[in-house]
Amino acid sequence: MFVLIAGGGQTGAQLATLLVAQKHQVHLIEHRPQVLTYLHRELPTEVIYEGNATDPAVLEQAGIQQAKVLAACMPVDADNLALCFLARTRYGVPRTIARINNPRNAWLFDGKFHVDVALNQAGILASLIEEEMSLGDMMTLLKLRRGRYSLVEEKIPHGAPAEGVAIKDISFPPSSVIAAIIRRGQIVIPRGSTRFEVGDEVLAIVDPAAAKELAVLFGRPQQ
Repeated sequence: MFVLIAGGGQTGAQLATLLVAQKHQVHLIEHRPQVLTYLHRELPTEVIYEGNATDPAVLEQAGIQQAKVLAACMPVDADNLALCFLARTRYGVPRTIARINNPRNAWLFDGKFHVDVALNQAGILASLIEEEMSLGDMMTLLKLRRGRYSLVEEKIPHGAPAEGVAIKDISFPPSSVIAAIIRRGQIVIPRGSTRFEVGDEVLAIVDPAAAKELAVLFGRPQQ
């Protein structure tokens, strides 16, 4: 997949490093000399494009017309909004992701500026704290669809209601899907006959209501 990253600060550089390691095609645009010096030590030269990402000519040189995803990681929120809007309306980029630098600006990062996913670190931390307080050991790994759905993980303790029970015999919430089970370091594909064991790490896609029900099924026994 071809990903275009605008901004080579810590977020953009780390994202590029991970994507390159996963064999994706990545182009990263950066114009600050001190940042470029660091990038040329960390990334292949062919990944880096020098210039201001808010300049359409620079975007086109970096291949935005072919990009499947634009990740706007500029240090100024207005630039990230403008990039997402331009990527979708002028170049038809299918997916846009933007970093929110100032949480006060979070309300701007929505469909009006064609932002598909907005990364608000303050909001994510607050959500994780709230869920940790209310759902016990369940951990949120990834927010999906603007936060309505989440990928969660629960490690089954001894005495959990689901221990030893087959998937087909459990009435799961309709807005939940058991995606995978990690058992002794191996991936187990969930089948109807699969029984949950103590120590299983269960990955599930849920909405908030389903997350609470699964936390009971996979959590510690009620005292």
